[in-house]
Amino acid sequence: MSETPEDGAIEPGISVHWREEARIDPPPAFVRQATAHDRKLFETLSSAHFPEGFRRHAALLQWDHPFEAVLDQTNPPFYRWFPGGRLNATVNTLDRHLREARDRVAYYFVPEDESEDITPLTYGELAERVNQLAGILRDRFGCKAGDRITIHLPMVPELPIAMLACARLGIIHTVVFSGFSGKALGNRIVDSESRLLITMDGYYRNGQWLDHKVKADEAYLAAASEGVRLEAVLVFERHPGHYRSASALRDGQDVLMTPHLLDQSRSRIDAVPFESNEGLFIMYSSGTTGRPKGCLHGIGGYLSWVTATSRDVLDLKPGDVYWCMADIGWITGHSYIVYGPLSIGATSVLYEGVPNFPDAGRPWRIAEKLGVEILHTSPTAIRALRREGPDAPHRYHPPFRLLATVGEPIEPETWRWYHDEVGHGKAVVVDTYWQTETGGHLLSILPGLDPMKPGSAGPALPGIEAAIYDTEGRRLAPGSGRAGILAIERPWPGLMLGIWKDPARFRSTYFEPLKRGAQQDRWLYCTHDAAMQSADGYFRILGRTDDVINVAGHRLGSKEIESAALTVPGIAEAAVIPYPDPVKGHVPLLFVATRPGTSASKGISRSVEAAVTESIGPIARPKAVLIVSDLPKTRSGKIMRRLLRALAENQDPGDLTTLANPESVDAIRGILRQMS
Repeated sequence: MSETPEDGAIEPGISVHWREEARIDPPPAFVRQATAHDRKLFETLSSAHFPEGFRRHAALLQWDHPFEAVLDQTNPPFYRWFPGGRLNATVNTLDRHLREARDRVAYYFVPEDESEDITPLTYGELAERVNQLAGILRDRFGCKAGDRITIHLPMVPELPIAMLACARLGIIHTVVFSGFSGKALGNRIVDSESRLLITMDGYYRNGQWLDHKVKADEAYLAAASEGVRLEAVLVFERHPGHYRSASALRDGQDVLMTPHLLDQSRSRIDAVPFESNEGLFIMYSSGTTGRPKGCLHGIGGYLSWVTATSRDVLDLKPGDVYWCMADIGWITGHSYIVYGPLSIGATSVLYEGVPNFPDAGRPWRIAEKLGVEILHTSPTAIRALRREGPDAPHRYHPPFRLLATVGEPIEPETWRWYHDEVGHGKAVVVDTYWQTETGGHLLSILPGLDPMKPGSAGPALPGIEAAIYDTEGRRLAPGSGRAGILAIERPWPGLMLGIWKDPARFRSTYFEPLKRGAQQDRWLYCTHDAAMQSADGYFRILGRTDDVINVAGHRLGSKEIESAALTVPGIAEAAVIPYPDPVKGHVPLLFVATRPGTSASKGISRSVEAAVTESIGPIARPKAVLIVSDLPKTRSGKIMRRLLRALAENQDPGDLTTLANPESVDAIRGILRQMS
């Protein structure tokens, strides 16, 4: 999800001015069918029954050999869940469904080009293709358990197939987001010491053919220059039999997969059971500069956590049609497009392109056509769809019963549009909080048990002991009105095993920052996220502890300022950054993008300034409110606030290759020049 400070440093608490929102009960029709409907779950997973209560999670999986204990705590913070137990991730995501659900659709592949047919891939067909690729990896390339393979694929069926083929053999896969540059890809190949790279010739995005293979060439050379020489680059074709990249296939480097797949059409690879704490995958943090930080997740603990949260939080049931709009190149895609939903036996939508192509009605057309019952996306995507097609959801009628959000806090105004317009007031909204490191959800309502609250992620999930701490290591009581650092007070199965090849960094980044005073000997996982807890136990995430604006000693959360701006009619998106001030140190500089039909004007700027001042106070008054046509975003939809700060301070913005809209940078430069 988000980056953590390299030195683990944290700063004093954030001022809080956000008003409390009313709670909203879930629809009775949803409650009647909800998977999680018994509050005894909280007692089962309470401190009094730790860690034995997590046997419930392990029971969701198929084990080849029983585990010896629920948790091995002999070497904190390197915990081992279900030690001695042996299992295979693909048995749990594929094989165990084949007897009764072989013909159930596992994925609907939806090409970006709306004229191209949607392709269903059943569990039986998915299993055959996983076995096919696993056979090639084992027999053609000699890959074995413990090896690493890097995967750089777009949102096509070959991506989960490649992940699962690795998992079947015990190979540790590391998926790199397709939007990353060749250099960033090479860095991750080097850090993981991968034997192979799996890629594709190209794919479609925003109506354009993107040549993807050229990045593999750059990565191959970049890795070789650092002493890691890939044994081969395996190249899939977006249209099998029709290679379309401008990059020529190189002898001794590139292997075109289509002929090998035809030769291996009837492979059957027996799934080898692995110890629960063997590595399943490495997921690198999202930054493209500095040394990559590889979060290593294991098999048993991770798989049990994503299976349980898919069922209890997302309300997924076997056969449900579910669409998570994230990219599999991020942890959300790993947990809630691949491993969690397949373990449950659900049917997922796999969409190739951007959700607003060719127009903002595309997601709702897809959801209506495929009968999507559960939608899972980011607040950034919701804001973009609201901006470009505020009335589009009313033209289609998908059977949504649950709408989930992930990746960043969702402002109350955005939440209400999602609930009222997309869900028509009939679907429950689940606002989830978690991180790459945590494997799966930490904070969220259980939608069949808890009321919703706009702007709040909800309480801690059963089995998660969450609390707010100040910088002296003091625990802040719920309802104190004070913000601090969110910490988790005991281990849970989804927690990563560690940072790849860097155990000291794992300990210092996550377990040392809050060890102060009375907490010196306590187990505390530091999230590095600022948050506050209401008297009812619900948590509100205020942003990263290093993503705040210090105005004359007042530390203001960026999310509060942006949320205030979004209350102004006509404002679609907002991003605030600290701007140097000779007297106050820094003042807020606010960028806003308007909805179609709302023209930029001084009146809009004044309205935004007034909304921020009224909501938070004069201390938060922006230096300026700059109206831009678009905010710079990564291809995963994240607003690049650090890039905005670099532009505002006339610094080099760095690598722009991962931006979805690089043209926005020059436009913003021009606006900043006018301000100065």
